[in-house]
Amino acid sequence: MKPKKYPQRDLNKNSGLYFVIGLIMVMVLTYVAFEWKTYDKPHYFTEAINNPDELPGELPPIITLNIPPPPPAPVIPEIIQVAENDDPVIETVIESLESDTEKEILDVNDIDVIDDPVDLPPVPFSVIEDVPVFPGCENATDKRACFQEQMNKHIRKNFKYPDIPLEMGIQGKVYMQFIIEIDGSIGHIQKRGPDKYLEAEAVRIIELLPKMQPGKQRGTAVKVPFSIPINFKLQ
Repeated sequence: MKPKKYPQRDLNKNSGLYFVIGLIMVMVLTYVAFEWKTYDKPHYFTEAINNPDELPGELPPIITLNIPPPPPAPVIPEIIQVAENDDPVIETVIESLESDTEKEILDVNDIDVIDDPVDLPPVPFSVIEDVPVFPGCENATDKRACFQEQMNKHIRKNFKYPDIPLEMGIQGKVYMQFIIEIDGSIGHIQKRGPDKYLEAEAVRIIELLPKMQPGKQRGTAVKVPFSIPINFKLQ
């Protein structure tokens, strides 16, 4: 290779040195960039808040309440006088609890014994010996079946669909339970149904039941609970 004409102007003469210097400068700048830290400058308020000595505007007037002083405490007298009681003293005479041996003892035959009716527990309709007799079933062979038949006839005869459930299309079964008392009357009526108007109509039908002959268990009149559903159905 032929040497250049002007070796002092050769740009590649010191290229290695320039490369090393440039590399060092880049590394120094990179280090400084990584290590550079910034801090938030605090805000200093130089303005002072001047509180005025007096508030602007007119002050509200001062209201003075004239409250009377409390009443003086009552003065307790130092001398206590004892009042004389001239009422006579009534003495209570305590009689002896011991029996008098001279008093005549009553004979057993002189005491009247009252037979109080015994309140027996209710006996279910399905197991009672003598079922309650519905009016018209006195001469029936099967009084239990006659009772059921007469009960259904009574419900059909007195049945009336309430107006409000009829207009609103409400229907369903109302389960009724009542007790035939020992005198044959109807009591303790309970109901459960889908609507209060249907329940009220079912109660009205049961309350119209006639008085019956009470049911008997071993010859004694007892309470007999009875349950029946009343079906309210729209055609």
